[in-house]
Amino acid sequence: MKENYDVIIIGAGPGGIFCAYELLEKNKDLKVLMIEKGRSIEKRNCPKRITKTCVGCKPCSITTGFAGAGAFSDGKLSLSPDVGGNLPAILGYEETDKLIHESDAIYLKFGADTKVYGVGKEKEIREIRRAAINANLKLVECPIRHLGTEEGYKIYGKLQAHLEQIGVTILFNTMVTEILMEENKVVGVVTNQGDHFYSKDIVSAVGREGADWFKDKCQEMGIETTPGTVDVGVRVEVRDEVMQFLNENLYEAKLIYHTPTFDDKVRTFCTNPSGEVATEYYEGGLAVVNGHAYKSKEYKTDNTNFAILVSKNFTKPFKTPIEYGKQIAQLSNMLCGGKILVQTFGDFRRGRRTTDERLCRNNLIPTLKDAVPGDLSLVFPHRIMVDIEVMIVALDKVSPGVAGDETLLYGVEVKFYSNKVVVNKDFETSIEGLYAIGDGAGVTRGLQQASANGLSVARSILKKLGN
Repeated sequence: MKENYDVIIIGAGPGGIFCAYELLEKNKDLKVLMIEKGRSIEKRNCPKRITKTCVGCKPCSITTGFAGAGAFSDGKLSLSPDVGGNLPAILGYEETDKLIHESDAIYLKFGADTKVYGVGKEKEIREIRRAAINANLKLVECPIRHLGTEEGYKIYGKLQAHLEQIGVTILFNTMVTEILMEENKVVGVVTNQGDHFYSKDIVSAVGREGADWFKDKCQEMGIETTPGTVDVGVRVEVRDEVMQFLNENLYEAKLIYHTPTFDDKVRTFCTNPSGEVATEYYEGGLAVVNGHAYKSKEYKTDNTNFAILVSKNFTKPFKTPIEYGKQIAQLSNMLCGGKILVQTFGDFRRGRRTTDERLCRNNLIPTLKDAVPGDLSLVFPHRIMVDIEVMIVALDKVSPGVAGDETLLYGVEVKFYSNKVVVNKDFETSIEGLYAIGDGAGVTRGLQQASANGLSVARSILKKLGN
């Protein structure tokens, strides 16, 4: 098959979705093609939710398909330019703020909860900030809109139906194998089905799961990139009571620490009150840990989970931070038979392996039922182990009980957004007509900025097309 389009979008995550939405919103006559290697949202079902055991779906329904990893995430929309990516550095703070609120309005249009956490609680937030300062932690204030895992799935389902209704052609279960170019300009793509689709404007919106793929394409095509950051760490699980004050007043407390020994940046990320710890699978069956929280009371647990991530920046000659993160995760997978490792903080500090027997007598019951008790010191470099420990001790001063012996640490959590593509203010790469947006390009690190990024690149393309 050979066919021409005005715009081709690779990837159907939030960035690609909002790009397609804006293109057709402003010009209903545009011919737009979206290519997604995963399934449509109604076919994205994870058997593990019923069987409690991963059956190795390919591609993984948790990380791929319409809405990307966002479809089954906790669905938190960070309503501040200070959180979730590098858009302010590219577009400026005011423009980023404007785009965030415009994309937020679209989420509301499709059914997002109107409640926003982290506003109207000045007295309580002041108390949290005071405790954070005393612990040498920086509190990043950011209003949060919580979609919820099951409600986010419904909202993205409505967005998929809307895109199809307004004329976006969406190809599911289809991989782009080649990006075609002539004289340093893109002209089209080739898929794994052997089809050729042509366009002078192509948007790569592949998300974290596609970061490695896009990194390879950049090398093949000579697209300029810079070594980025890789975030590696653990998912912490405690009883809700331990985090109650933070959960009720901020929902997600974004805290940053620079460790006294190494001066490494460590941060909290993706807090899930009354949530559950979950496994995500990437290409090659790589298992990494994540967390979710539901809106419905019937799915709520007694535990809160959140990530502690250590940010690692690399200098020349090292150029493969994604591979570095994968190697750590693969080591954990090797020790656990392809599953997630869990260790109590008490055992972590004492340098001993958590056993089934000690885990069973723990008062804190793991929400990830197939996690394997083990020893994180066999997985992480010493430096990261130290960073995680001192961060937990610091957090205990803000939320007493976090550093308790029974606190659970799951490993490994890795964020694969380290392929940082050099783009201009229109998000165009060094190849004319090829745009790179979202988490897979190292531009954003979350749902809201990825969505805002989609709106921005759509407007750049519309301006180019004379709309």
